[in-house]
Amino acid sequence: MIPYSKDQRVWLLDANFRWISADLLVGECARCKAIYYPDTITRKSPGRKRVQELEYDAEYLRVSKHGVWVHRKIAEAQEAALLDLRSGWSRWADWINRLTKDVNVKFTYRQSQRLFMEHFCRRLLVSHGKSAGFTCEAHPPTRVLAELVRERIGKNGGVIARAMTHGCKDCTHVKRYRVVGVGDEQDEGGDSTGIAGFDSTADMETPLPPNTVPQPLPPNLPQALPQQEAPPPGSPRGHVRLGVMDGKTFKHKKCALPDCEGPLVNFKNGRFCQTHLDHESICGILACGRPTESAESLTCNDQAHKDWYKQYEQRFLRLSFPGVKRVIRRQNQDAADEENPDPHGPTLQVNLPALGNTPGQQVVHTFKARSIYCIETIQWACGFPIGWGKCYRGEGPSQVLSFINKVWEDYPEARPNFIVYDKACELLRHIVTQNPSDAWLNTTKFIVDAWHYISHKAGDVLCRTWCNPAPKDGSQPDLVLTEVDDNGTAHQTRAFNTETAEQFNSWLNGFEAQARQMTDVNFDLYIHVLMMLYMEKMEETITRKDRWLTEDFLDAVNGLTEDI
Repeated sequence: MIPYSKDQRVWLLDANFRWISADLLVGECARCKAIYYPDTITRKSPGRKRVQELEYDAEYLRVSKHGVWVHRKIAEAQEAALLDLRSGWSRWADWINRLTKDVNVKFTYRQSQRLFMEHFCRRLLVSHGKSAGFTCEAHPPTRVLAELVRERIGKNGGVIARAMTHGCKDCTHVKRYRVVGVGDEQDEGGDSTGIAGFDSTADMETPLPPNTVPQPLPPNLPQALPQQEAPPPGSPRGHVRLGVMDGKTFKHKKCALPDCEGPLVNFKNGRFCQTHLDHESICGILACGRPTESAESLTCNDQAHKDWYKQYEQRFLRLSFPGVKRVIRRQNQDAADEENPDPHGPTLQVNLPALGNTPGQQVVHTFKARSIYCIETIQWACGFPIGWGKCYRGEGPSQVLSFINKVWEDYPEARPNFIVYDKACELLRHIVTQNPSDAWLNTTKFIVDAWHYISHKAGDVLCRTWCNPAPKDGSQPDLVLTEVDDNGTAHQTRAFNTETAEQFNSWLNGFEAQARQMTDVNFDLYIHVLMMLYMEKMEETITRKDRWLTEDFLDAVNGLTEDI
């Protein structure tokens, strides 16, 4: 190893949050000409361009090409501020500058973002098991580094591989079998394990409300779920796992064309993706198709189109948050003056004018970039996250099915025995209608979470018989447990927490505002980071509460002992 160049003087934000002038030493291998920096190694590639390997345990990280370095402790503090205080890049930079009060050096927003990416790109690659063999161009811009890491761990969604082998006492139970005796049915002592057999009369003894017309079952629905009889004593009994899925209105901008999913070329004030940039010179009223009146105009020279856009602009493009608050305050005052005010409070309603014979709300236009509809997340019943994906135009059954297919595409043997979803009955009906031989029908039972089940239609026979989260007739012993309290009274309780998706969504609320203005690349990396941090948070909780699976559990699964 020989010095690569003369010593360089750089600025370093050290572990004590102080700016100091430091010497940067860079070495070069005399044999292979690899250049060793404190945070990376660059080598010559076959194309004569230098490529870069990351040092994953680097003590110092470069955040500027102009000689600004940061101690890793600062990156770890930024991570803690994100997790506990919901701090973004700009807020973190402002806090650093207020703390250091150095008039010679300022920590810029761009450097704060670079620190975030340098730190979390390394963390994500290691967490996802993708660090081996990862290379990129030498000293890439932040955008390029983020794009390459996103391609490596998951674009427009992702899966946490270690979640497929995760198991704890709150999401993984020994199988319990339903035993049918002579003239009666009983749970196997409350201790046996397995996927319960399906009974077509489950939950149907409850009478329907008056004048309720039952919704018939789909014609292609199998007569019953695959059943397993209790194995002989001492035989392997297996285990069951339950996943919880839900959508969350976490959004980023996309192309203004309704059916396009492409990211914007200009996320600041652009409207189109790279494929549809030519629409910038076409009238924003989609049905028109004529060229714009001028380069600065968004409509053609049709006066009706110009007038409609003017009114749209006044209502939406110039609508500010203080203006919305003023309108709501006035509505509050008007409601207070009424004799019978609306119990639900005021709502801000903005109506668009009609365009010819087309109602204002039905006019399709490209005056503003659209957004994805939501992200879909799934986690185990303990809260441990499994994966996420994007829904672009709605949270319909087809998109949800595509999401779970993608999550378990490489892990078919790890499919959960139960998936909880607030629209599980719609998803099940879609699967049966589109493909009665779908593998999901042989591996997984779809149930509605306890909160949403009470509001589902009483006449939906499919929901009542197939998607009940806690049937009382004993048809699903995996979902209902019998516990005895201190007074010796037996109570039926739910075996799993079916609301972990709602709890995860509540945790995500604090990060939504930061992600709204991000590019699609930064958005994806940001969601990957949040999923990783929440996973680590759940692991800490499981360890603290001593909820990991034990040897006794494995013995019960293998049939060596009684159920636990």
